[in-house]
Amino acid sequence: MSRTGIANIDRSDEQGIRASSRLEGEMIGWLTTVAADGTPQTSPIWFLWEGEEFLVYSLPSARVRNLVDRPRVSLHLDGNGAGGDVVVVEGTGRIDDSVPPATDNPDYLAKYKPVMDDRGWTPEWFAGRYSVPIRITPTNYRYW
Repeated sequence: MSRTGIANIDRSDEQGIRASSRLEGEMIGWLTTVAADGTPQTSPIWFLWEGEEFLVYSLPSARVRNLVDRPRVSLHLDGNGAGGDVVVVEGTGRIDDSVPPATDNPDYLAKYKPVMDDRGWTPEWFAGRYSVPIRITPTNYRYW
């Protein structure tokens, strides 16, 4: 059964459990913002799902400018290549300067430090480069 247009994930059914598991464990998501001319801009991101909101550390880039002027965003995960195992989150994004840098976020480091290590990055290097904390508040989940 497809679950679309819902405000929260239903963790009492198999698809909701699968969607939740993917949002907790997937390493890469795709964040779409909208440019000034209306063009959707999609970028791969690292993200942390904190249950109520998502946290992304971003480069100070066009993505941030898009978000400030047009806060509606979507975040989705790769599907299974055959039109299934889809997870899409629609929401509102904002810059959250109250968030500590990645170096001081133990949950984020627990998820991504092994990847940083594999790439030869230190948490300090990452936090200096990906310095803009973005919070995404979901307004709609779609998964099937």
